[in-house]
Amino acid sequence: MADVITLGWRERLALPALGIGLLKAKLDTGARSSSLHVDALESFERNGDTWLRFAVNVGGRHRVAIACETPALDRRAVTDTGGRRTLRWFIRTDVLLAGKRVAVDINLTDRRHMLFPMLLGRTALEGRFAVDPALSYTQPRPVLVDPMGVS
Repeated sequence: MADVITLGWRERLALPALGIGLLKAKLDTGARSSSLHVDALESFERNGDTWLRFAVNVGGRHRVAIACETPALDRRAVTDTGGRRTLRWFIRTDVLLAGKRVAVDINLTDRRHMLFPMLLGRTALEGRFAVDPALSYTQPRPVLVDPMGVS
């Protein structure tokens, strides 16, 4: 338990393999899975595998759409806070947070009405991070040396 880092209820992170160098996220121990807001989600076949193509909007007032393509992990039923079950696409990608780079399963969904484009759930946090709800933005902004996240 000594390696667990205490974070705030909201933090900045990066998704280096998707070319996203900075994204605000809500850390939610009440949510099992992690979610990312995407636009224009479509699936396609590449070399016999299912891939996903989508856009992630980053930035503040001057938003920029980052075009992403990544292999699909699978589709799973997810229950939202209202008790509604929907079938969502999942990907597995690295998250850079608090100087740690960890592989996380993330579902892709419409979070446009939410305050944060990403929600990091307890499966991603477990054994790595603790969340203190009295804190926020405890870590410096992630730093990427190149778009593939080699730092």
